[in-house]
Formats: sequence, C-alpha cells, structure tokens
Amino acid sequence: MPEPVLSVDNLSRAFGATRAVDGVSLSIAAGEIYGLVGPDGAGKTTALRLICGALRKDQGRVSIGGRDIDRQTEGARALIGYLSQHFSLYDDLTVLENIRFLAEVRGMARGAWRSRAREILAFVGLDEFEERLTRQLSGGMKQKLSLAVALINQPQLLLLDEPTTGVDPVTRQDFWQLIIRLAGEQGLAVLVCTPYMDEASRCSRVGFMRAGRIIVQGPPLRLRDSLRGRVMELAGGPQELLIQAARADPAVQNAQRFGDRLHLRVLPGQAESVKARLAQQVQDAGGVVERLEVIAPLLEDVFIELAQAAQEQPAQPGA
Repeated sequence: MPEPVLSVDNLSRAFGATRAVDGVSLSIAAGEIYGLVGPDGAGKTTALRLICGALRKDQGRVSIGGRDIDRQTEGARALIGYLSQHFSLYDDLTVLENIRFLAEVRGMARGAWRSRAREILAFVGLDEFEERLTRQLSGGMKQKLSLAVALINQPQLLLLDEPTTGVDPVTRQDFWQLIIRLAGEQGLAVLVCTPYMDEASRCSRVGFMRAGRIIVQGPPLRLRDSLRGRVMELAGGPQELLIQAARADPAVQNAQRFGDRLHLRVLPGQAESVKARLAQQVQDAGGVVERLEVIAPLLEDVFIELAQAAQEQPAQPGA
C-alpha cells in the first residue's frame, strides 16, 4: 500500500493553558479530499499552520511525501500548496506579476514558471485576465488567483483554509469543481478547512474537530449512516409550539430549526411513537402538523449530535 502524501501523528500545540491542537492524527492519500470541520476556535487553522511548519509544534510528527517537516523542512514545504483564510496577494500587481513574484520566491526559473503560469491560469479560468491588476478582480477571481499561486510549484499536498468564505454560491460551486478536478485528475491530496456542511459532504473523508481534538472522522456517508432512522422532519405551525412540544418529548434528544421546518433526533427505535405522540399533542394545543416523517440524515444532523455529545463528555482523539 503506497505511503500517504500527508501523515500526521499525535500533533499538539498549546498557547499558555489552552491546548489549541491536542493529539491530532490523520492521513491523506493522493487523490483524496479530507475536510476538517468544526466551530470557530476548534483549532482547524492552527492545525494547518502546524502541518506546513508555520508554527512550531509541542509534540507529534508530520510527514509530507515521506519527508519529515522538522528534519527535511525545505523538501517537505516544496511539496505544499497553501491557500490561507485571507487574501494575501498584491493588489497593485497584475495577475501574472503576482504569480511571477511567488514563483521566483520559490526559486523557479523564468522558463519554468511562465509556462506553468499559463497552464494553471487556464485551469482556473483566468487566462484572459493575466494583465489585469489584481485590485480590479472580483472576490471569486481573487480566490482563483490565490489557488493558481498555490499550484505554481506543482505541489503534492494542497492546504486550504476556508477558501470560499465570503464568496457567492456560484463562485463556491466553481471553486469546488476545481478542487475536485485537482484531486481526481491530478492526484493531489487536499486538506480543506470549511464551515460549510455541503462542502464537507463533497470530501472523501471528514474529521470533526472540537477543542483541539478530532472527535470522529470517516466518509460522510458512513457518518450519516450513524443516525439512520433517527432523524425526523417536522413541518407545520406555529413553529414555537412545534419546537416546545418536540423538546418536551422524552424520546426526542434534540430539535433544531432548518428553515421553516424542524429536524428532530430521536432515540433508536422511537420514531413511530414520537410521531403518534407529537401529532396528538400539537393538535390538542391548537397547532397543525403538516409533515412528521423519518428522513435521511444530513451531515449537519451528525455534527449537531457530535457537538452535543462532546459538551456532555470529554472529547477523544480521532482514530
């Protein structure tokens, strides 16, 4: 079995009394997209910075393409493409000048970077804008330029820190199509931090991070299957009456608003009894139940359950 492109073992870093990253272990193979998700302050960005060597770790091991980030730092970093959370290129340079600057910082010769720049600008859809000043680009185009810069050195590992935050839905869709192509067609290993569950659902595997630890990880479908038969959708009105009745039911573990509907997480094997009780209770209170059925769990449902469980007991490092 080939060695993973990225291997992280027991990675930890504390800031004073706060353990920002606490025993994180994960691996990513070529062609795989790993989504790291969790609430703000979970430690996702710190983990990425430790992986690429921008922060010094307290303990643990990071290997990229078989190269140890501590003992073979330059060789390991040469295999990384990194796109940070905030746009960090130069507004007063053109698209091509930004790529040239970063390429030459990485030591690439003109003959090498220019042909590579044309190739990746065509890939991200900016080949017609290479002479445009960066400050004249839209937010989505700037993100695509940042991706192009991250790809200039033909990395094996792509690190993306919330790359689509603040861009419109169409741009998010376009950006993710590029990520999927990079993994599928070019065999890159991709580690992406994202707050969006629809993006996490596109990943090969997902790790849910809380308080510096990965508390569970696996393919999205397998994580969703853990709640199979236990998520119900409740629609009707008034919504406040519905949510009060649901949360008062002894077999309902959680009730959350999803737009104009509610998602209920119920105890195993209790869906039918919940359905009968709630329908009667809401009717008796003057409300209306339009729909109350078991549905396929969303990834959001899984993460709500994980967050609730983590609040009730100490988190355990992921396997």
